[in-house]
Amino acid sequence: MRLGIFGGSFDPIHRGHLDPVESVRRALRLDRVVYLPTAQPPHKPERGFAPPHARFAMVELALLDRPELRVSAFELTPGRSAYTVDTVAHFRQRYPEASLFLILGADSWLHFSAWKEWQRILEMAQLAVMVRPGWQLESFSTEIPARLQEAIEAERVHLVENPPLAISSSEVRRLLAEEPMAVASMLPDLVLRYINKYALYS
Repeated sequence: MRLGIFGGSFDPIHRGHLDPVESVRRALRLDRVVYLPTAQPPHKPERGFAPPHARFAMVELALLDRPELRVSAFELTPGRSAYTVDTVAHFRQRYPEASLFLILGADSWLHFSAWKEWQRILEMAQLAVMVRPGWQLESFSTEIPARLQEAIEAERVHLVENPPLAISSSEVRRLLAEEPMAVASMLPDLVLRYINKYALYS
């Protein structure tokens, strides 16, 4: 099996989290992609989020009509920072025969060598980087670390180009509070109905 994993706060999940990942799935012929809503991202310790169970529910609703995309509660333990290396190790242990792909945005790629035990992540999984057309792996502000360069040369880092989608969760949250009708095209309908029902961002 070819398995992708894709983590984030998904606060809330929007089309920018969906269409690019579908492009990765098709380009790399992944059998399944697992979304991992995070209870508390370690790089955002001070920011408040919608409740973890609500963000999990929104991801589940967003993926209902996409059978190859699933959601996991592995990173939802309240009060515990979720480090990607632990998540990758979990899926490597659970699916020892799978070809495992960690899906990242280009911004995450630029900071990947600062992640906890990033070298170990490279040992367990390949990287799938979602990028704008024309973006290059060499787009680092500093020299690429040797271990990361080795992964690139071994073709364990894959670029998947996507047309840019000018959507961010922070912008969606702002519009939900100030101009709710403006977000209809940004969110799956069931997600928007769930947000409105529970007034998550009002």
